[in-house]
Amino acid sequence: MQVNIALLTVTDTRTIDTDKSGAILVKKIKEQNHKLIDRKIVKDEKDEIIKILLNWTKKENIDVIITTGGTGLTGRDITPEALKDIADKEIPGFGELFRELSYKTVGTSAMQSRACAVLANGKYIFALPGSSGGVTDAWEGILKYQLDINHKPCNFVELFPRIKEK
Repeated sequence: MQVNIALLTVTDTRTIDTDKSGAILVKKIKEQNHKLIDRKIVKDEKDEIIKILLNWTKKENIDVIITTGGTGLTGRDITPEALKDIADKEIPGFGELFRELSYKTVGTSAMQSRACAVLANGKYIFALPGSSGGVTDAWEGILKYQLDINHKPCNFVELFPRIKEK
């Protein structure tokens, strides 16, 4: 099953041409035969991040939103706070599993990542680090499988029809 994905890079310094992590994700999305519906770059400004995310959560043709960048500990890193403001439910296991995977490649530095995931208006939103290694770990270790309808024993895709249940 093809998953429709929107990709947001949160950065004060990169452009589409210099967005290495975004480019990695674009390639991996295509390799899995998913569809990239939209791609944007935004500065580390909470209100601007929220505005884009809310717009995307209203679009019927988007299933999943992936952000890259803004998940660290510096003063400008604000992506997790933006997600928290719009979340209907948090998915704590995503961040926990990401840091466990990341620990294998970067050691104790993994604790500096605030990678996280939420559900908002029936859409999965995954906030990944801005590093090329971080997005690769997240995709290859988690998203590649959870966005595959054939992954067993369960996956995020099979829940699409039921996410908005009340």
